[in-house]
Amino acid sequence: MEALHLDKLTSIALVTTAALLCGLALIRLRQPAIVGYILAGVVLGPTGLQLISNTETVRTLADLGVIMLLFLIGMELSLRGFQSIYKTALSTAALQIIISIGLYWLAGHFLHWGIERVLVFGFATALSSTAVAVKILEETDDLRTPVGRITVSVLIAQDLAVIPILLIISAFGTNALPAGVIAAKMVFAIGFLGFLVWFLSRREKLTLPLTDWIVSRPEIIPLAAMAFCFTWAALSGLLGLSTAYGAFAAGLVIGNSNVRAALHTAAEPIQTILLMVFFLSIGLLIDVGFIIRNWQSVLIVLSIVTILKTVMNVIILHLFLGKPWDKSFHSGVVMAQVGEFSFIIVAAGLAAHVISDEAYRLMIAVIALSLMISPMWLAIARRLHDVTIGKRN
Repeated sequence: MEALHLDKLTSIALVTTAALLCGLALIRLRQPAIVGYILAGVVLGPTGLQLISNTETVRTLADLGVIMLLFLIGMELSLRGFQSIYKTALSTAALQIIISIGLYWLAGHFLHWGIERVLVFGFATALSSTAVAVKILEETDDLRTPVGRITVSVLIAQDLAVIPILLIISAFGTNALPAGVIAAKMVFAIGFLGFLVWFLSRREKLTLPLTDWIVSRPEIIPLAAMAFCFTWAALSGLLGLSTAYGAFAAGLVIGNSNVRAALHTAAEPIQTILLMVFFLSIGLLIDVGFIIRNWQSVLIVLSIVTILKTVMNVIILHLFLGKPWDKSFHSGVVMAQVGEFSFIIVAAGLAAHVISDEAYRLMIAVIALSLMISPMWLAIARRLHDVTIGKRN
């Protein structure tokens, strides 16, 4: 199909309208709007009407959306509440990564995959979507419940694991840093974050400079929030760490300061727009032709992600960590999809020549499909759960 040639403003208008209409349609069907954004990307992208050609610009905006998401999560995190369940969160995230790698090692044994592909696929699968999971918890009124607190704490632990994961992937690359440098970066990242949590949890609200002047001028509050977030993200990137790491740390500081309420309110609409672009970019990456040609491989990996990951989550929370069955089941299903940072991980694997272009496209397809079917899988799993409990009674 020949691409349509439109000026930039017309393209932006069409993209915005298509995202809005698809989002509203999915909300009407009682599905998250983000699924509609992905569908809009498919329709407007290379396999659809080809209205979006400058995908690099879209991906840049999408990366900013992920950074803003981590910034808001840091602001919303209750340090005292997280400290009470951090062992559960870290243990669950670690077991998810280990078991995911093990599952792909078994699959790779029959599909003749190398250890590099197994690691990248395992790391990407272990992470869940913070945006999708939080949206589902909000819609089911579970965000502030014990189930919600456990789920969000595990999601935060997964997001923080991205830093060492990216460093490990880079170690397999053709231009890998020395092992000592990689180890030093890991120690610094974990140590600084631990110090920040300890420092912020032992004192009252921080009083940041110029905050009284900023708060008194509502027109610059959104700019102040973005500047603080992106400055910390840039500094983190300059140190060779993830930009999302810096954004999360910035969110922790703001969340424990005297300007939390003002900056949170200002940053939320910006994050909503940028996340829309992020999920739109996922749709742009979907290659429908590739999925049709390789449907067997896509189905195998998608089954691992959806079914086995659900079982894995429930087993970890219920059997290994002793959480009640109902809470373990609900939290496990909510985290059954693959996350935003999974795209970054597989992209890093491709850039480091750790995985091939075919493997990259396979995982991109699986991640996108996983996000799209996540709400439906939650409904199916809960229905099966209710039927099973009913038979027992």
